[in-house]
Amino acid sequence: MTINVGDRIPDVTLMKLTDKGPAPVKTGDYFKGRKVVIFALPGAFTPTCSNQHLPGFIQKSDTIKGKGVDEIACVSVNDAFVMGAWGKAQGAEGKVTMLGDGNGEFTKKLGLDFDGSGFGMGTRSLRYSMLVDDGVVKSLNKEPNPGEAKVSGADNILAQL
Repeated sequence: MTINVGDRIPDVTLMKLTDKGPAPVKTGDYFKGRKVVIFALPGAFTPTCSNQHLPGFIQKSDTIKGKGVDEIACVSVNDAFVMGAWGKAQGAEGKVTMLGDGNGEFTKKLGLDFDGSGFGMGTRSLRYSMLVDDGVVKSLNKEPNPGEAKVSGADNILAQL
């Protein structure tokens, strides 16, 4: 079952790379009492993700946060080390929080996973963005074409704020 507007984000643990190594991020605590823009993509360092999706949120982070958003988070079915390295390479520090869903548990519980094994990628996340307010999905933007980041991009989220 796919998560929908009005649903509560499932309580799972994601991972964030810190100076001391990977640290758990419990979604129940992370979203509680906060307005968060979260976007997900098939994989770190992949072309559309690196050239279109993540850069848009980095470039528009101040504008998005200026609309009352507490944090912007990027999730991918990659480990915290990969997400941390990708965020550093892209200049995301202080703008977009990079969260690893290494086992795909969050992605699967949202019902936004797909089988990329035909491409040697295993289970991956669909490309989407959402606005979450106090743990409840307020908007959900699933990308119909995985090679694009329009529906799920920063400009569309800004229009919804």
